[in-house]
Amino acid sequence: MAETGFKKWIITITVIMASLLELIDTTIVNVAIPHIQGNLGATLEDIAWVVTGYAVANVIILPMSGWLGGRFGRKQYFLASIIVFTIASFLCGNATTLDELVAFRILQGIAGGGLISTGQTILIETWPREQIGTATALFGLGAVVGPTVGPTIGGWITENYSWPWIFYVNLPVGALAAFLAYTFINETPKQEKKPIDWWGIGLLAVAVGSLQTILEKGESEDWFATTYIIILTVTAVLGTILFIWREMSTDHPIVNFAIMRHRSFSVGMFTSFILGFGLYGSVFVFPVFCQNLLGFNAQQTGQLLFPGGLCTIFMMPFIGKMLNKGIPAQFMATVGMFLFFVFTWMLSNSTLVTGESDVLVPLLIRGVGMALLFVPLTTLAMADLKGAEIGQGSGLNNMMRQLGGSFGIAALTTIIHIRAGFHRSTLIEHVNPYNPAFTERLNFYTHGFMARGKSLLDATHMAYAAIEGNVIRQTMLLSYDDAYWISGLVMLFSIPLLYLQPFKKLKAVTDSH
Repeated sequence: MAETGFKKWIITITVIMASLLELIDTTIVNVAIPHIQGNLGATLEDIAWVVTGYAVANVIILPMSGWLGGRFGRKQYFLASIIVFTIASFLCGNATTLDELVAFRILQGIAGGGLISTGQTILIETWPREQIGTATALFGLGAVVGPTVGPTIGGWITENYSWPWIFYVNLPVGALAAFLAYTFINETPKQEKKPIDWWGIGLLAVAVGSLQTILEKGESEDWFATTYIIILTVTAVLGTILFIWREMSTDHPIVNFAIMRHRSFSVGMFTSFILGFGLYGSVFVFPVFCQNLLGFNAQQTGQLLFPGGLCTIFMMPFIGKMLNKGIPAQFMATVGMFLFFVFTWMLSNSTLVTGESDVLVPLLIRGVGMALLFVPLTTLAMADLKGAEIGQGSGLNNMMRQLGGSFGIAALTTIIHIRAGFHRSTLIEHVNPYNPAFTERLNFYTHGFMARGKSLLDATHMAYAAIEGNVIRQTMLLSYDDAYWISGLVMLFSIPLLYLQPFKKLKAVTDSH
């Protein structure tokens, strides 16, 4: 039931607060990993499960969230998710061993999966149908800005306090969100008690959990050179096939695939995947590029991303109003994809002397592009759904965006690795005594070290080491530039997908409901 006035806005604020809790925690931990690793005495491979466990649990729950909200009541499920997430945040901050931290992060991920899709469903049902564009825009504030500002907040907290505080900051926000949810959100009728599809739940956990683990750990484990990655690949494929068969044949499915009959929604699953690829992939590559090559610390990198996030915030309401006025979502999303391509093209021309002023404009362009992408793409996907379909569709839509992000990070990491080998082979061909540029640089370094009192032999060794360092930096620079370029091409080549979705003005969609 649509609300009006104060209650509509207080529910909106509640949903945004809860969504930000989950989405910021997706990336806030990344910049604190070295600090947590040192404090708990863990290896880099082990500490990565702090991120992986959260992501796997999150993406398993997302497609189930519509069913859970229907079975237990949307308000009760949303409220329980907030409370469990807040308690898990406290436990994460209090963890004294790696096993404890990973376990509590998994609990956080389970609760977080119920915040995003259920919150989006509550928001869509709270706002009048003719204002669905505005509702989606407001939800998008958390969905797009959360992963962007996460590193900023995490970097600042880690530099100025200690890593447990990246979890403790959730406590007051979670408590306030829980109070507002309990006070203002209306309860929805629970579905009649039906048999629980335990086979569906198990197959979903196996299929999605295996796939997400492959995407999170594949590159660091050298993909199919590792036995457990091969096993997980088999279980992911078989689990997905059996899960789809099970859900299509049972009378009480956990995930209702019947909603795929809506062309806008079925195509929207692919566009949401591409959106996740661009959103999370770019947020992954840029901080690594800045910190590994340009010498920025975590806080400086986060501050660079912040203006683009503000740009997205300011643009969201205008995008919603344009949708409400009937401007085709496909046109706006096309502009958004093109702007994202411009952002990646500009950064693909980066050099080792690129500074903060050089990346500001591209990041602002990305901010505008993400606003033009998230709101129209989500609105297109959800526009034809009604009733219980909204919760189911929201869960699947958010799952596809998360999987797209995981796939994007895995793909770009692999691309950087492969292209690094290619560029090193190309550059090293020029490091030989027959290349005048090489001999000139070698002599320059050698004389410079000798001028500092080194012997000829030591100076020569140091000169070769300096040239090797330059080769490594240039190799990584060219690899990151390739990653930017390829991610931009993926977005650009996805534009035709938009026009497979029917053109509908929101007013016409509203009337159909």
